Formats: sequence, C-alpha cells, structure tokens
Amino acid sequence: MNRISSDMVNTDMQFYMRRQEDAQHNLMNQIASGNRLQMLRDDPLAAASTVRYQSYLARLERFETNVLYAKNHYDQIDINLQRAMDVMHRVRDLAVTGANGIYNREDTRNMAIEINELIKELVSISNADGPDGNRLFAGDRAFTEPFRLVEGTIDGHGDLLVVNVEYRGTGPTRRTEISNQTYADLDIGGGEAFWAERMQIFSQVDAREWRADSDGSFFINGHEIFVRVGDTLPSVVHSINESGAAIRASVDPLTQGLVITGTHPHMIRMEDAQGSSTLVDLGIIQANNDPSAPNWAPTARVAGGSLFDMVIRLRDALFRGDQDFIGGLGIGGVDLAMDNLRARMADIGSRQERVSMTWERLNKEIPNVNAMIVRESAVDMAEAITNLGMMEFAHRATLQTAARIIPPTLLDFLR
Repeated sequence: MNRISSDMVNTDMQFYMRRQEDAQHNLMNQIASGNRLQMLRDDPLAAASTVRYQSYLARLERFETNVLYAKNHYDQIDINLQRAMDVMHRVRDLAVTGANGIYNREDTRNMAIEINELIKELVSISNADGPDGNRLFAGDRAFTEPFRLVEGTIDGHGDLLVVNVEYRGTGPTRRTEISNQTYADLDIGGGEAFWAERMQIFSQVDAREWRADSDGSFFINGHEIFVRVGDTLPSVVHSINESGAAIRASVDPLTQGLVITGTHPHMIRMEDAQGSSTLVDLGIIQANNDPSAPNWAPTARVAGGSLFDMVIRLRDALFRGDQDFIGGLGIGGVDLAMDNLRARMADIGSRQERVSMTWERLNKEIPNVNAMIVRESAVDMAEAITNLGMMEFAHRATLQTAARIIPPTLLDFLR
C-alpha cells in the first residue's frame, strides 16, 4: 500500500500566503506612516541619503533656534542702548543750559541733582537683565553685575550722591553658531558700551634692561600674546601690535616703560597667563592677576574714563557753578560718551541685519532639505494604494484557490 501525504501542499500554500500577508502588511505601514523606508534594506541608498539629509536638517533647525535667540538678544540690547542715549540727551541739554551763564548757583545745583538721578538710571540700564535672566552687558559672566554704584558726599552738598561707578569687568562676549562653523558675537560688554575716552596705561617701570626669563603669554582683550625666552620690551611691543587686539603698544620715551593705548573707547582687559608674569614685571597689572578690571598696577598711570566718569564730572562742575568747565570739558566728555553709544548702536544694528539675512537664508534652505527627504523616503500614495488593491485581490484569489485544493483528506483518496 502506497502512503499518500497532503502536508506538502498545505505547507507550501501557507508559506506563500504568509509572504503575501507580510508584503501587504508592509505596504499598509508605508501608507500609514507616509514613509516607504520601513527598514534599511527596503532601499539602502535612499536610506543612507535620508539619514544624511535628516542630520543636516537637525543642524539647520539648531542654527534657526540660535539665530532667533541672537535676534531677540540684539533687540533687547538695542532697546537699552537707546534708553541710555535718551538719558544722555537729557544730560547734554542740562549741560548746555548750565553753561549758558544766565543761571545762578542755586539753579545749577538743581540741575546737578537731576543729573545725579540720571546717573542712577544709567547704572540701572547698564545692569539690565534680558528676558532669560542674563545681564545684557556682562559678557560671558551672565549673572555678574557689570557696574556697581558707590554713593558718598561731595563738597558743597551734604546728601548722598553718586561718587563713583565701579566697573567690575566682564569676560569675553558669548558666541552662538548661526551656520556651519560660523559664529556671531552675542554681547557688547559694559566696558565697551558705557565708555567715553580711549584708555591709556603708562607703566612707570624702566624696562630697558628687561628680558623674558621663560616662555609665557598674556591676554589683552581676549587675544593671547606669546613671549619667548630672551624677548625684550620692543619685542613685546611688536607682538602686541601684531596681535589684532584693539590697542596699540609703544615705549614711553621718558620712563622707558610700556604704554598701552586703546584704538577706540573701551575698557582694556589684561591678564597674565597661568605661570607667566610678563605684564606684572612690566608694571602694567597687579600681581594677583585678577582679570576683573580694573587690575592695574598701583604705580601705573591710567587715563581715559567711562561714560559715568564724564557725567559725574559734569555734575560736580554744576554743583560748583563752574560754567567754563561745563561748556568745555563737561559737554565735550558727554559728547564723547554719546559718540561711543552711537557707534555701539550701529554695531548692534549691523549684527541685527546679519542675523536677519541668515534667518531668511535658513527659511529657504530648510524647506529645500525637507523636500530632499520627502523625495528619498516618501510614499507615492497613488501607486501604493493601487498596489495594495492588487495585493488584496491576489490574496482573496489565493484563499479561494486554497479552499479548493486543501479540503481533500486521506479518506478522499481511499474512496
């Protein structure tokens, strides 16, 4: 008696039906997700391109976020600089009025009292916070108060007045990446925005015989300047002038000491690198090497004041009734401070324009990259729905055919 088996037909039928169901299930997933790349093996080349495009898109979206932050940050800085300019306009109006010569001592004292209140407002502006809680003019020390108001008394007035505004110094500006390997400076330090005169630091140390006894370096306004063994003062002066920092160095013909001069109004920040003492030895900064300005050596002679120095000097002249000083150096100092404010506002305006153009470029580039991703990975819905209908028809036909083939059993063969 021969053995008859129907298991092979049943197994083959189930295998091919499972394959049809799997293809149908995969196509339905593609339609539901809109992505034809359910697994990398579906299309390895398209999958590789899609991953690259998605990575690039993620970077563009990060740049877009950075640009938005920079734009809003610049807007806040511009608002506060404009506030400071408005206050300075009022200070200048009072200075012109006080220099007129038709007002008595009591009148000029009243003007001085108003200017004292305007100084407090300027300090408030210089210490302003942004929406994120960071100080706008504190550089990378975002939670440090850049300026500290010191009150006391002066001759001719018994009440407490602002006698000094101490600059605590800020580090270098924060930066943000707005495109690949391209950065934008976010901040304007208080030592730049609220300054009036070009600074000069005169060392009183005779450095004719000075020579560097070891390799080292120092920093001026964030620029690192290297010193080699055996370097003399002229070598250091040359290195400073070639560093790109916004200062010029020279040798004082009288004292034979180092002279540092700013090329524009700003607070010059200097410090020796770790293990180096070049600026200390040359009599420019103190030995504690604290980068917080001012850290000048006690013997150094420093010239060039801040906006606050100019306004305080003007106020004191109004208290004295010194019309010659008010009309000359007083108004001149205020004009210098206002000129610097205008330059800083122009700087911020140029940064705003740059990030606006970057924003426009990103808003064109991001949709293009999205289109590339869609082209590589998106499902053609018309084709997919047509294929799904064909698969469903084929699956029903397979089930009907299987229903006719599989029912016979051994008993059917024995009849």
